[in-house]
Amino acid sequence: MLIHWGLLSPVEQNKAAISKIALSKTMILKILNEYKKESLLAMVSGLLLTCSFPKINLGWTAWIAFIPLLYSLKDLSLKGSFYIGLVSGIIHYCTLLYWLVPTMHTYGNLPFWVGCLLLFLLSSYLGLYFAFFSAFLQKFCRTPLRLVIWFPAVFVSLEFIRSFLFSGFPWELIGYSQFEWISLIQLSDITGVYGISFLIALANGSLCVALLHIGKQKWQGINISKKIASGSLATTALIMIIILAYGNIRIQSIDRMMKTADRAKVSVIQGNIDQSVKWNPEYQKNTILKYLNLSFSTLADSPSLIVWPETATPFYFSSPYTSSHLTQLIQEGVQKANIWLLFGSPSYERDGKSLHYYNTAYLLNPEGEQIGNYNKVHLVPYGEYVPLKKWFPFIGKLVAQVGDFQSGIKGSTIVWNQHPIGVQICFEVIFPDLARAMASNQAEIFINITNDAWFGTSSGPFQHFSMTVFRAVENKRALVRSANTGISGFIDPVGRILETTSLTVDAARTRTVPLMKTGTVYMKAGDLFSKVCLIAVFIFMIFCMIQHPQNTIKPLN
Repeated sequence: MLIHWGLLSPVEQNKAAISKIALSKTMILKILNEYKKESLLAMVSGLLLTCSFPKINLGWTAWIAFIPLLYSLKDLSLKGSFYIGLVSGIIHYCTLLYWLVPTMHTYGNLPFWVGCLLLFLLSSYLGLYFAFFSAFLQKFCRTPLRLVIWFPAVFVSLEFIRSFLFSGFPWELIGYSQFEWISLIQLSDITGVYGISFLIALANGSLCVALLHIGKQKWQGINISKKIASGSLATTALIMIIILAYGNIRIQSIDRMMKTADRAKVSVIQGNIDQSVKWNPEYQKNTILKYLNLSFSTLADSPSLIVWPETATPFYFSSPYTSSHLTQLIQEGVQKANIWLLFGSPSYERDGKSLHYYNTAYLLNPEGEQIGNYNKVHLVPYGEYVPLKKWFPFIGKLVAQVGDFQSGIKGSTIVWNQHPIGVQICFEVIFPDLARAMASNQAEIFINITNDAWFGTSSGPFQHFSMTVFRAVENKRALVRSANTGISGFIDPVGRILETTSLTVDAARTRTVPLMKTGTVYMKAGDLFSKVCLIAVFIFMIFCMIQHPQNTIKPLN
């Protein structure tokens, strides 16, 4: 939560922060002191997981990252397993999401230490998912075979819950670490990203059991037979071979479809507008002229559509009362270039005496007329609206605006030249169900417009971009991305990254992309795979509790 610290005196601020930091420090030191060796192994797992994501981007580390954590759990109690899982999760998310601290400090005007505290609190919440699966393994997976079978299922179940609980934050689910392994991730057009997470967890569980067998170690006091160790590895290898074969066949099939599909030339514009001056009225005209000039530079490539980033126009484009000269400037530029233009802008609608604000994407035809628009559906908590504001009025937004934004209609598309477009604004692209709803509503291409200037040159923009690959693969749609300061680029329907821009540079890029109409299993079934995992885990837990009443979960002391 982002608190209006100005409401507190400096002394009160310091006391509150010191109290929370001291409490957290005491708890962590107690855990580390009681479980020294296990804590070290858990930290290694957390760091290996972070290494699998951009910028470090060592995707292979995900396939072994959980082994130290699983090894540390082999002799632990329920309480110890919970705490060690929490440590691993906190280390992972603190190192993965470190870029939130400078973002909150620079643009949220929060003291640096407050940003650190908020990062720790968020990482602690996300770390609870690691704590829960660690406790689950200790409580219900007392045999090596159960570990191999149920670790992937419970891990995917928790990732799925994280995708919607408290509005959802599915940032860099473990499966996303494989965004460059194209033949593997074709599975996601059946299972979504969760299928890739399942495979990674399965491989980690199988390798851990095999290593325990080789080292003549026990899992929860039970010897690991050669049959279980070799059988789990062989089964995992067979599953991987089948999935990679499917991926290669699927790629060849979609490549043939792309050759006969309608195609369009699309240009993306990266204005590289400094966030600190973006909303300054003195810079508004220069911002529009910069975007127009970059757009004009692509005309030699004869693009069918030009795309500007999220809120590229730093004013209310559709308002008849404000900045009408800037609106006219854009319309005249579109008419001069004879182009179709898609761009982001804040907007509002009057409802009696009330105003409803939206984060909007507009489509203009070559005559400068507005043909359609899309309002962002999944808003950023504390960035675009304040949850539970009625009960917690002291909590404010990270970004000061006129008022809270409202959500648009899920699955809505914009029709461009008889081709429906699925627009995803900013971090909407990390929510698979939004893209799936658009593809199901006949969208033939995805366009992601965003402003990642908040993240600077940290890992944030790279992590954000990596997740867009899966939206293309899941629905077999090309994805075009325009970002204010980068990363802009083009992704084909099987997830090949065709071209990207560098961060913090002016850029204009043009590519020909296919307009696809094919369907996928994932488009029809959605997150059925992860839901089946979740149901199976609950049934397994109930079965264990009935069969062994002593397995009933008791509160941790």
